[in-house]
Amino acid sequence: MDEHRIRVGITQGDINGIGYEVIIKALTDPRILEICTPVVYGSPKVMAYHRKALNIPNFSLNSVANAKEANPRRANLINCLDDNARVELGKPSGYAGEAAFISLEMAVNDLLEHQIDLLVTAPINKNTIQSKDFNFTGHTEYLQEKLGSGDVLMLMVSEYLKVGVVTTHIPISQVAASITTEAVISKIRLLDHSLRTDFNIGTPRIAVLGLNPHSGDQGLLGSEEEEIIKPAIEIARKENIMALGPYAADGYFGSGLYQKFDAVLAMYHDQGLAPFKALSFDSGVNFTAGLPYVRTSPAHGTAYEIAGLDKASPDSMRQAIYMAVDIYKARKANRELKKNALGAQ
Repeated sequence: MDEHRIRVGITQGDINGIGYEVIIKALTDPRILEICTPVVYGSPKVMAYHRKALNIPNFSLNSVANAKEANPRRANLINCLDDNARVELGKPSGYAGEAAFISLEMAVNDLLEHQIDLLVTAPINKNTIQSKDFNFTGHTEYLQEKLGSGDVLMLMVSEYLKVGVVTTHIPISQVAASITTEAVISKIRLLDHSLRTDFNIGTPRIAVLGLNPHSGDQGLLGSEEEEIIKPAIEIARKENIMALGPYAADGYFGSGLYQKFDAVLAMYHDQGLAPFKALSFDSGVNFTAGLPYVRTSPAHGTAYEIAGLDKASPDSMRQAIYMAVDIYKARKANRELKKNALGAQ
């Protein structure tokens, strides 16, 4: 085994969606094998089904029993389903949810045992995957508990924009109560740290959005900006974090102000992800900042409506793999710098 090659674990996601299509298309790019060794946690039967549906004849993965056996110069496949695996293109199903969880659990266990170096997750259906073993609102929350992390940050990344969110997969009716000064400053710190260590940005400029329309209009449309968000920004500034705001979300994105910042912290899911996906849907990446391991995923969902039709773009999956490798290398380089600095003292 070539120990110097980064092993990228890739989960199959929902087998009835576009996960296999974007995995297959991404792994046909020869540049991927130049930077890493992919290990897909899936099923040769399901892979063959999708390959046939997409009419991609000249594609194969190297079947291995475990990640340690992965061929460093090939894309590899670990079979985690039995021969009864069944695909129903474009349909949510309990079996597909179970299959998605089996793949995810196996990959995460290998990550914890250092058999793979990082994780790229294909899209899941958050309803069908629910079970006694997966009682979470998404990948982010599952990985936060499974990997023993403290607070984490959902960070959407593209060449145009980096967007973090204070609250993630919760009903809009619960958002306001979840916006506390402690929550906001925690996410600001995570965002600043990630920009420095994962993206090598020396002094990050962070924009913080308000919660209410017009950022509250000085209390006329809500008090959260004055009572909660501004105090969090003031704490950040005292910690030498370059956080500015709160900005009204519509004006911030509409005016192009985002181009003057390294990242923006939104208060809730759609406030940040709607403009992000409008600008970067095909190439955006979901990165979980704050985890002890690198995890990325494409910014899109299962897209049942186009499953098996050869219409899915692999760009987001390809970028998720590239970005995961880049962040892994950046973290390693930063650890070595710190180690050398300590050794020089």
